[in-house]
Amino acid sequence: MTDTLTLLEQTIAERMASGDVQASYVAQLHARGLPVVARKLGEEAVETIVAALSGSEADLVGEAADVVFHLAVLLAERSVPLSAVMAELDRRHGTSGITEKAARTS
Repeated sequence: MTDTLTLLEQTIAERMASGDVQASYVAQLHARGLPVVARKLGEEAVETIVAALSGSEADLVGEAADVVFHLAVLLAERSVPLSAVMAELDRRHGTSGITEKAARTS
C-alpha cells in the first residue's frame, strides 16, 4: 500500500511540475489553485458519503480512491509530504480516538 501512495505522490509532483494542462488533470488542478483543489476534495468526499449510504461496494471503492487521490493533490499543493500524514497516523497508533481528540481540544 505504501508503495502505491509513494508512486501516487511522485506522479502528482511530476505532473504539477510539468505544467502541461493539455495532458494532465493534476496540472489543470494545480493551475487553478488551492481553492479549486480544496473544493474538488470536498466534492469527492460528499460523493464518497453518498456511495457509502446508497451505492454498491464498487461505487464506494471508486469514490474512496478519488478522495485519496484528491487529498494527495491537495497535500502536494501545500507542499505537505504524504510521509508527514503517515507519521501523524503512526504517532496516533494505539491511542484511543476519544483520548486523541480530547488532547487536541484542551
